[in-house]
Amino acid sequence: MKLQLRIALLALTMFAGTAVAQNQKTDNLLQWQKLNFVFRYLTENYVDEVDAKPLVESAVREMLSGLDPHSAYMDSEQTEDAMTAIEGEFGGIGIEFNILRDTVVVVNTIAGGPAEAVGVRADDRIVRIDTLSAVGLRSNEVPKYLRGEKGSSVEIGVLRRGVDAPLNFRITRDNIPINTVSAAYKATDRTGYIKIDRFGRTTYKEFAEAFSRLKKDGIGSLILDLRGNGGGLMESAIEVAGFFLPKETTVVSTEGRAVESRDYAARNGGVFTKGSVAVLIDESSASGSEIVAGALQDWDRAVVIGRTSFGKGLVQRQIPFPDGSAIRVTIARYHTPSGRVIQRPYENGRSDEYYAAHRRRYSAGDDSHADTTSAPKYKTLILGRTVYGGGGIEPDEIVESDTTEVSKYLVEMVMRGVIREYVMQLLDGRRAEYEARYPDFETFDTLFEFDSTMRDDLAALGEEHNVTRDIEGFIQSERIIKMQIKALIAQKLFSTTEFYRVVNADDERWFGRALELVEGQ
Repeated sequence: MKLQLRIALLALTMFAGTAVAQNQKTDNLLQWQKLNFVFRYLTENYVDEVDAKPLVESAVREMLSGLDPHSAYMDSEQTEDAMTAIEGEFGGIGIEFNILRDTVVVVNTIAGGPAEAVGVRADDRIVRIDTLSAVGLRSNEVPKYLRGEKGSSVEIGVLRRGVDAPLNFRITRDNIPINTVSAAYKATDRTGYIKIDRFGRTTYKEFAEAFSRLKKDGIGSLILDLRGNGGGLMESAIEVAGFFLPKETTVVSTEGRAVESRDYAARNGGVFTKGSVAVLIDESSASGSEIVAGALQDWDRAVVIGRTSFGKGLVQRQIPFPDGSAIRVTIARYHTPSGRVIQRPYENGRSDEYYAAHRRRYSAGDDSHADTTSAPKYKTLILGRTVYGGGGIEPDEIVESDTTEVSKYLVEMVMRGVIREYVMQLLDGRRAEYEARYPDFETFDTLFEFDSTMRDDLAALGEEHNVTRDIEGFIQSERIIKMQIKALIAQKLFSTTEFYRVVNADDERWFGRALELVEGQ
């Protein structure tokens, strides 16, 4: 009798579940019919002619905004920008530029690029793009006019110091690579440093080539910097993680309602499975960065240093439309190899609160890690160390916030772009002098000094931007200000790698600690 009762209850439960699912499908169909009816009625009967595009885009945006914080609609321009970042190249002329007082200033030309080939130089001012005046363009508008398909051409008008008349260049666009590995250098005799900005189509190739160069120089340990890396292609993140793990080692798994659960493993044998590794993450490290940091932490392959990562562990599928727009819809969740959920909690339809909660988490300056008293505990897969779930990757070593050198003066100078503009103006007038004085980074690093004249010029530029001169504020933030200016000059004279060489040499709390740990193992 008990067995019969259990069978009856089980059948009733299954019937109830099926009925609920069927009712949901019926209701969904009714809602779709409602939406279709409203659209057709408006286009056929509304008092004025209806432009369907903004109505549809608005409806799609609203539908997706009621879901998780990462499902979204992208118009054609946003879709193109996103694909450019992933693919790792675009059709263009090959320059780096900044806007200085409403003028497009060439900061550097890309070596071997189309602009360099026709004679465009650093410090040239672009005043015309085809028939359009370039004066007054915003920084986000310039690429729209300079980029285009490979083989197409654009004409620019340039003003150059020492040349009375404008110079005109007709440039044939070519594919310009977008590097995702922004820095790679030998930090000590034993340790290399590589920084990955995002995970794109070319990331693994860039990373492997950078590591190979460092390996030839004799490094045996590595600092992998993923701070500020918001993610990108999951496949690229898996490839980078697999670089450090044995073949067939699970890197990440996914599960969703309508997709099959799946484990993603390192496809190739690990290239660097023995040497010490430190991974740097912060609150802006998300998605692909969390896959890499979580996998290396779970397999006890690296020490993770920094601050708890963002907590974006949702898998999006991008669906393109014929007009160039697309939607990104969340279809699954990531899990680290130990089973941790990377995604932090959220409520559907409350994306503003989701991002506000993340800002509040760090605004106090001392909440650098999650509340581990209530966080679910997991064990690493080799040594059995305790790691924490509940959203984001909790570092093995926390770098607490330190604002003792951050003055109001520094904050205002940074927010108003004064420091960057100062460096641009400085090089605008003294680039040739600096290039002659500092033929290589080592000479620059040894001899460059921020003197009192520079300090006064910087303060005067700040006043032009309504930042009141503040001697006490400058003294409080002097080390940071001098370091930032030196790093920015190094970047513009040499490369982004030299920017990080300056910054890291001045960073005991993050980089210095990572160096201690990898060289002490």
